[in-house]
Amino acid sequence: MRRYFLAASPAAQSGCGPAATPPRSRCMSDSRPIGVFDSGIGGLTVVKALRDLLPNEKIFYLGDTARVPYGGKSASTVERYSLEMTDMLVDEGVKTIVIACNSASAVALPKLEKTLSVPVVGVIKPGAQAAIASTRNRHIGVIGTRATIKSGAYEKALRELDPKIDISARACPLLVPFIEEGWLEDDLTDQIIARYLEPLVREGVDTLVLGCTHYPLLIDALSRALGENVKLVDSAHNCATAVQELLDRQQLRTPSGTSGGLEVALTDLPDSFLHVAQDALQLDIGEIQLRDVLHGAAKVA
Repeated sequence: MRRYFLAASPAAQSGCGPAATPPRSRCMSDSRPIGVFDSGIGGLTVVKALRDLLPNEKIFYLGDTARVPYGGKSASTVERYSLEMTDMLVDEGVKTIVIACNSASAVALPKLEKTLSVPVVGVIKPGAQAAIASTRNRHIGVIGTRATIKSGAYEKALRELDPKIDISARACPLLVPFIEEGWLEDDLTDQIIARYLEPLVREGVDTLVLGCTHYPLLIDALSRALGENVKLVDSAHNCATAVQELLDRQQLRTPSGTSGGLEVALTDLPDSFLHVAQDALQLDIGEIQLRDVLHGAAKVA
């Protein structure tokens, strides 16, 4: 049986949520945290965008570092992992869940939308909407992990918005390891990026969707490879905007004057990439909590 809220969840304390009275539609604010999960730590780019856009909100970030990366795993495995991660977030009493992972958004979002007791936002639809708004020649490029590109999720989302849009998609499996090594400004990274992107530039894309939440950390290197004629669409930034719109629409914003904050929990000890993300994103992460995948028990690293 899927679990939804702990007995003494912040939902009950705030007077909002499924078990609360009055019903959600009458709740004018909600101080519960936003839950964010990713297969690892790359989703901290989404956290950074959320912190910048919604500084009063509390965020609980869950990174599945014990099983990263999701990008090379089967769709059924990614879906199973995503269900487990969102169960753990719901047990934290979050008011909404952000899937800060393109691979998980591509294959698990439909199932999560049907089963979760809180609203859920992925990164793909907001990115597709921003790309359609950006393109001038209606030829959009998409880069991502093998799982994201293989799923065709971006192509589907883009064509739902414009059936006649031209799309060039390319898997870039080497970029995440380079980012996690901290090689953000490195000649070898530039060479790999140029090799991946050259076919897309040759095909004439004028907009490129960064279909992996790691990729915003390479924004400068990607811009150098593409030049001024190709606009980059950052899925992290557009996902944060979609979360803001959802909170406003469902009256889930934290009361004004509230101090926001960030808690980070991982399913395995953090590696060196946590320091890369901290330095690049200027996030105050603080003490890292550990969560056991099977039992959800908390330990402090």
